[in-house]
Order: sequence, then structure tokens, then C-alpha cells
Amino acid sequence: MPNIRTRLLVVLVVLFGSLAVAGVPSATAATLPDSLWFDESPLTVQNGRFVDGNGREVVLRGYNVSGETKLEENSGLPFASVADARKSATALRALGGGNSVRFLLSWAYAEPTRGTLDTAYLAAATDQMRAFLDAGIRVYPDFHQDLYSRHLFNSGSWYTGDGAPKWAVDLGSYPQESCGICLFWGQNITQNQAVTKAQYDFWHNAYGVQDSFLDTAQKTMAYVRQHLGDAEFAGIVGFDPYNEPYAGSYDSGQTSRTWEQNLLWPFYQRFRARMDAAGWQDKPAFVEPNLFWNANIASQKQEGGLLDAGTLGSRYVFNTHFYDQKAISGILMWGNASDGQYASDFGTVRDRASAAGTAAVVSEFGHPLSGSTAGKAPTVDKAMYQALDSRQPGSSWWSNPSASGPVLSGNQWQWDLYSGRHHELMNGNPDKVRTSGDAWNDEDLSAVRLDDSGAVTLRQDARLLDRVYPAATAGTTLAFTYEDRSRDGSTTLTWNPVPNSLPNVAQLVGSGQYGLLVWRSGGGSAPTELHLPASFPTAGTTVVSDLGAVYGPPAYTASAPVAVAPEPGGTGSRRLLLTDADSGVLHYALVTNGATAPSAALLSAARSELASWAAARF
Repeated sequence: MPNIRTRLLVVLVVLFGSLAVAGVPSATAATLPDSLWFDESPLTVQNGRFVDGNGREVVLRGYNVSGETKLEENSGLPFASVADARKSATALRALGGGNSVRFLLSWAYAEPTRGTLDTAYLAAATDQMRAFLDAGIRVYPDFHQDLYSRHLFNSGSWYTGDGAPKWAVDLGSYPQESCGICLFWGQNITQNQAVTKAQYDFWHNAYGVQDSFLDTAQKTMAYVRQHLGDAEFAGIVGFDPYNEPYAGSYDSGQTSRTWEQNLLWPFYQRFRARMDAAGWQDKPAFVEPNLFWNANIASQKQEGGLLDAGTLGSRYVFNTHFYDQKAISGILMWGNASDGQYASDFGTVRDRASAAGTAAVVSEFGHPLSGSTAGKAPTVDKAMYQALDSRQPGSSWWSNPSASGPVLSGNQWQWDLYSGRHHELMNGNPDKVRTSGDAWNDEDLSAVRLDDSGAVTLRQDARLLDRVYPAATAGTTLAFTYEDRSRDGSTTLTWNPVPNSLPNVAQLVGSGQYGLLVWRSGGGSAPTELHLPASFPTAGTTVVSDLGAVYGPPAYTASAPVAVAPEPGGTGSRRLLLTDADSGVLHYALVTNGATAPSAALLSAARSELASWAAARF
């Protein structure tokens, strides 16, 4: 929600006997290209983490697919065709380093006529979803909305919305929309009476619109469950019920906190019941609090965070968004972001999820790539990724890594194949054809576009987007950091240099990128895995770990403690696999592309330094 926007998994039928338990290889045959025995198990939430069937902690990283769903040009679908979806999925894995997507769906297209499900829309959406599952990418669908519905806006409006179908808007006889003097589209959330009244009615179930939404959601989930195979359905992580919820307006005496307690949370409980009825009982609901609960502008911040929902546990995930509204404003933050800029903001997300007893995901974050504040994007996005990796700034990470906290899952907004090539009639007006950026309320946040040859091309620095991260940790993650050396123009951004107290590690890394994971083993036989960016070719990658120190790691075998293998899905992406054979033991692994044929003596010296450092810090 850049500009303060309000935007919005199926019974696991795979028998428990076919899943892997800790230490035992799965009996389920791998179905994806390049899969290994420990891949393709469904995720659950345990002890505040996403966990796979092998007991490994899993981190979800990727993108939203996509804002195209908010447009009319492709009838509320993320892609014009399944072929485009497959092209996008392959590129997202190989160029963007993602292992997950938040997959947008449209209520307006799922139920264009009240009580009638458009199965052609759901069939097309499911086929496009399958393209990502086939590429080894986990999916969580999202019923998306912004400003409640495009049907609140007239053909000459400055703004538009998405979400609810026309029939739901027609029931309300809402006033003519007007935001007054609004510089950003998100101001409609609180200033446009048509939007505020429609949102209010939804949360109070006026005209039974919330009932209809829940009916459609249940039918949608049942359809997806019935039309995906068991192995495909295992790749569905959960469901995001409603994008960026907001009251519209509060009743007399009501506060943001009591609204969450008395209206939002009961809605989520009703949605949870519909998930169960549709066969998604083993998958969590990705529930979002009041969208203003973690605003970073004091005048916008509202108390919330589902504080009165109790322990969310395994059936819910704490799901929030974060955009730096100060940076986006161009006024409240003049300069660029810097090291540790969002450590506190993302620390709040960690703390709230921990208090709620569940996993956290930041399902939207990012910064505009055009406009007056676009120059901040390289530093703002770097700082956000840094805060996902650790709650410690780079300046203090090496001295106090044990305070890092869990590695957060997150999905950047957004991955839009058609960026800058849209043909959207804004609010159906043929005289207002939108082609640039995202073609929606002047937003422009897509990390990719198609070049003139039709190839998928990154619009942001690959060093920023395609990152080392711990996709699965066999045990408990204690600390992680990644120095991406991404660029702001011609300037290399190095916020976490190796300290002088580790001279051999510093020499090994040089000016290259590096990641460092510290974990405590969990006793399973499945390896820990880190995504390897394209900038880490196998032959030029160095790993220094207590499990071994190698330059150019070998291909994976069960007996190789440090090895490389393709990621499942046949996209050409790769991963580093680290296999331990113990439980409760401290392990560390540094991976870098900075060294060129390092000597055995340097590898040994760096390993000794890291061993001493890890023993002292943990």
C-alpha cells in the first residue's frame, strides 16, 4: 500500500503417511523437475515459524502477482494467458530469486452476479496459479481490494478502486465519490465518503454483502482445491482473506482497537470456518490487522495489530504490509534510507507475531520506481530487505548477532509483466487510457517489465532482488545477514562490512557479496538450504562452515555436507545445501562470491576466525 492504500489454502488431502517426518526421507515421489526427496511437502505453522514436512523452518520470499488483477484489461486476472504466467514464474524464480507469490484474485470477477460463481474466471485463475506451482513456487491467494470497488468511481474520476462487484455497490446508494484535495490516491480511504460508507457497510454486513463475500470465498477455495492435484495443492500455503482492512468510519465510542476486536476478528473467524468447509483446514489464514496499525507517520498511526485476538497459533499467520510513507511523501524524509532504517518497524512485526504465537509475513513492501521520490527506491528497498533478514543494523550485526530475531517472510509489491505496456480504460473511459507504470492510480512499483523482444527484464538492481536467504533451516535459525552490495546509481551500498577483527574472512569476501547463517541443528536428515543468486555461479562460490570449507561446491549427494543443487521447478535457479547429522549443535555457514580460487590456508584461517566468533557470540 504505497500512498496508504487499502487493498485484499484448501484441505490438505495428502495423507500424513505420505509426508516426511524429521529424519526420515519422504516416500512421496517428487513431481517437479529437479526435486529432491525433501522437497514439495506442505507447510504448516509451528512454534511461530513456517515449517515443512521435514521439520525445517521455511522462509517465504517473492513478489505479489500482480496489480494487473486490479485492472479491467485482462478481466481481473494477473496474466493475459497461461503462457505469460509461465514466463513470469520462470523469471521470478531465476531472475528475482523468489520461492513464493501472493496471488491476487478479484471478488468482482469471481461473483459478477450475486450468488453466481464465474467458473470460467476461476478456471483461468487456477491455471495461472498452477504455472507458479509448476515452477516450484509456493502460492498464497489474496482476495484483493483497494478503495472497496472501482464501481464507486465515475468515468471522469481522478482515481479508481478494485474489489467488490457492481451489484454490491448498487445496493448501497452511495454518495457521489469525491476525495476533495487529494495528492495521493490513498487519501480516499479516509476522505472519500463513498469509500468510507461502502467499507463501513461491508464490516457491518449491510445488505448481507459480507455473507455473499464469504460464500464466494468458500466456493472459490473449494474450486481451487478440486482442480489442483494433491501435489500441486501441497504448494498452496494459505489464504489472505482481505487486503488492507479499514473500518471506513468508527461507530460512536468505537476505537480502532475495538473495531478489530468486535468486527475484524469475528470476520476472520468466519473466514477460517469457510476455509475448513472448503477443504483448507490444514492451511492458515493470512490475517491482516487494521492497515494503519504500523504506519510510520504519527498522525496516521492507529492502535491495532489484533491485540485482543489471543493466541493465533497454527491456524492463522500474522500478515502485514509496510511502506515508508515518509519517504513516499517527499517531504517528511528528505534524504535516502540508511543502514538500519527499518529495524524498529520490522522488529515490531516480529514482536507482534511472537506475542500472538504465530509466524509473520510482510506480504507487501516496496517503493515507487518513478515520480519525484523514485530516487529513494534503491536505499529504501535495500533497508527493507535488510530488516526482513535481521532486526539488527549492519553496523551492530557482527557484534550482537544473537539479537537478530527470526528471518521474516516477505513479498515485494510487485511483479507485473505488463509494466509500462498496459491499455487500461480508467473507469471504463475510452478517453482515459492508461499505459504507463502499473496503469492504476499512477502507481509504478513493478520490479520487472518486458523488453521490446518480449523477454522479462528487471527494472531494479539484480543484486538487490536476487538475494541469498535461508529458504529452509534444519533446526532453529539464530541469526542471518546478507550484504548485497546493491547500487544507488554508481554508488555501491555496503552497510554490513566484515569487521577488521576477522581479517581472513574480510580478505575472503573482499568486495563481493556475502551471506552468513547461524543455526542450531534439529536432528533431521533434510539439509539446510540457502537460495543462490545468479551472481553466485557454482564455480565462483566459496562456502566456509563448520561443516566444511570449499571453493566451487560439488553437486548434492546425501554424503556431501556442503553442496549445490538446482531448485525444484526446472527454472535454472540454484541452492546451497548444508547437511548436518546432529541435534542441538551450533552451526554457521558463510557464502560469498568475493574470492577467486582462495588458498587452502586462507579457507582454514577464515574458518577458524568464524568458529571463534560464533562460539563467543552464541
